[in-house]
Amino acid sequence: MTAAKTHRSAEEIGRTEAGPRPLPELGHQEAAAELSTVDTTLPNGLRVIAVRRATVPMVEVRLRVPFADPAEPGSGSAHAAQAEILANTVLTGTETRSRVQIDTELALVGGELDAVVDPERLSFTGNALATGFGTVLDMLRDVLTNASYPAEEIERERGRLVERITIARSQPNVIAREALQRVLYGDHPYAKEMPEADEVAAVTRDEVLALHRKALLPKGSVLVVVGDVEPSDAVAQIGAAMETWTGDGEAFQLPPLPAVKGGDVQLVHRAGAVQSQIRLAAQAIPRTDERYPALQLANLVYGGFFSSRLVENIREDKGYTYSARSHPEFTIHGATLLIDADTASEVTAAALLETRYELARLGMVPPSESEVDVARRYAIGSLLTSTSSQGGLASFLVNLAGLGLNIDWLVAHPRRLEAVTPEQVAAAALEFFAPANFTGVLVGDAEQLAPKLRALGGVQVP
Repeated sequence: MTAAKTHRSAEEIGRTEAGPRPLPELGHQEAAAELSTVDTTLPNGLRVIAVRRATVPMVEVRLRVPFADPAEPGSGSAHAAQAEILANTVLTGTETRSRVQIDTELALVGGELDAVVDPERLSFTGNALATGFGTVLDMLRDVLTNASYPAEEIERERGRLVERITIARSQPNVIAREALQRVLYGDHPYAKEMPEADEVAAVTRDEVLALHRKALLPKGSVLVVVGDVEPSDAVAQIGAAMETWTGDGEAFQLPPLPAVKGGDVQLVHRAGAVQSQIRLAAQAIPRTDERYPALQLANLVYGGFFSSRLVENIREDKGYTYSARSHPEFTIHGATLLIDADTASEVTAAALLETRYELARLGMVPPSESEVDVARRYAIGSLLTSTSSQGGLASFLVNLAGLGLNIDWLVAHPRRLEAVTPEQVAAAALEFFAPANFTGVLVGDAEQLAPKLRALGGVQVP
């Protein structure tokens, strides 16, 4: 009879009889001079970033249009519902092309084009063979300037969205996310990531057309192209294609968010739930802050990857959760730190206790030089990996541009990470990961959870 296997920590897994397993060497980070780029603004106000990366004969296109709700908080605006219908029907027809013609023309150049919206932006994502770049641009121009929003498509999408929203709002993760957003931001437009089903059902075609004319504007928007193209040629093609995309004013940016203040966690009752969702948040700093690289490494040590302290504690050691993580979330005005964990009801209070314990320990027992080095290697390696493909680089750059940054930030960031000292990480841990900085929500069955949570403290129990 063989002996039962014992648990091995991440540190033990990373060692052999001969010593620690060597980490693979990091890839080469291209210098700014090695990336052929153009970053310019067209006469209509559209910012264009074109990058040559000829790894495959493809081109990736990303368009980001600020698309926030211009109405005052608490005004009962139907913007979120109208924006969802717009995003889901903008590619269903134009004055000269049907939905079938749009799909066929894109397919002939190995391409695709999609649109999604959130409280901050309307995003178009496309790609094609490099030889089909002109087709994708012409298609994008056509939907931006001539989208027809066929009545039958509006009606069909209303029904689909109502059904999807109804299903989504029964999911624990959605309940937790919406509850957290309300705690953090109240009635700020950013908190409304999903419209109400009755709002969607009431959206008319005329309202969608009016929103398109009013809000789908080039000024303030950014178009990123990455692929097997010469940047200057790409910019010239974009300029010619987008010349007719005009409009009065500037795309509407999300207004500043209120600062996140620490406080009690709010228990949200979900009758009969056998699992609980822990969602904590604290104020963070933008990528432009000189402390950000140290904060990034501190976050990784805490809960940002598999070998982090939080994962080692509540997943590997105690088995309270299958998945736990911490991560920053950025908007144009700032950032928050988020902590997510899903646990069984019977260990929810214990998991929250250990989560808070690891927050305090990060400041009281600062990350060691070895922990910082592992986090640094992970941060640089994951950055290189995520931007190694044309699509990954395009998506990263359009997100940076939305935060007011450019490719120079990306190229220089590995060097910033390399320069971070363990002392700087310790200072970031003490400043940003103090348990008192955090607030949040806990979704679960209050009848099961309340006794232990009351004993633990720091939780508002209904």
